[in-house]
Amino acid sequence: MVTASKKATQPATKTASPARRAPAAKARPAPAPAPAAKLAKVAVAPSVKAEKPKKPKLVRDSFTIPKAEYAVLDDLKLRSSLLAQPAKKSELLRAGIKALAAMSDTALAAALAAVPAIKTGRPKA
Repeated sequence: MVTASKKATQPATKTASPARRAPAAKARPAPAPAPAAKLAKVAVAPSVKAEKPKKPKLVRDSFTIPKAEYAVLDDLKLRSSLLAQPAKKSELLRAGIKALAAMSDTALAAALAAVPAIKTGRPKA
């Protein structure tokens, strides 16, 4: 038979230590702002906000493109990196759109004639 002697447990009590008081902060009266200065700040604030240009809204879209033309996008990305001006696919497409928009009507018609029409939609696996 095993008997264990247990010591009487007493709840831990903290001894009361003298309370430390934080040094009292010196109360200083706040200087009253001048009414003219307050009006000047209000008048300046709206003109600063008006100068900030708004960001253009973005549109997300998807499209189908032949693999050969998609590979040209990778080549153009590489070329732009070699020119110390790396570009994303979307930037290349946007640059192409700007170039097409700057063309004359006859040049645009010739560029569109050089691109064969493809079936739209998702390609079947």
